[in-house]
Amino acid sequence: MRYRFLIDTYATERLKVLSVWSMFEDGDLTVRPHPTDVRGRSVREQMVHQVNSENLWFKNMLGIDVGAPPLPAEESRRGFMARYAEDSAKRLDTLGGKGDTWWEEETAFFDTRRSRAWIIVRRIAHTSHHRGQQMAMLRMLGRDLHSNYGPTADTGGLMANHASVIYAYEDETALLGGGAKSPLPGPGAKPATERP
Repeated sequence: MRYRFLIDTYATERLKVLSVWSMFEDGDLTVRPHPTDVRGRSVREQMVHQVNSENLWFKNMLGIDVGAPPLPAEESRRGFMARYAEDSAKRLDTLGGKGDTWWEEETAFFDTRRSRAWIIVRRIAHTSHHRGQQMAMLRMLGRDLHSNYGPTADTGGLMANHASVIYAYEDETALLGGGAKSPLPGPGAKPATERP
């Protein structure tokens, strides 16, 4: 299958969303990038956007409906994580059953038409963009960051200095179980920036 890499990428991206959400605390949901500026989404509004946006893209552009409301019954951090984990797992399972022809067929993308493969790439980029915003908010809140795409200042600093990749949890079951996160070594002795 030519498009297996897109399925594999979506599989890791959904886990990255859940991992970032696990780094917030319950009291963070109302926090905005700047407390008096409503233009920046709160943590809760970021989660609402993610679940609604992904639901609409998959349902309207890709024809994949998971048959569930995108919002959790209880809009808590754990509620969002459980709802997104369940729905995105169903989407992943459905994507795994699609053949090359399905991926190459064009469908509506807002006011134009694109292949489903193109739409998935854009969906992944859209999700990554918002996840980056959330990771910046975690830093503003003074939280430690586990790996999401590679080393962080909290996992030993820069990749060039052989910093480790340390995920918060070993797998999705542990992540959703909410146990203790993997310990972090901190930045190490070398600067965590290319411009010390």
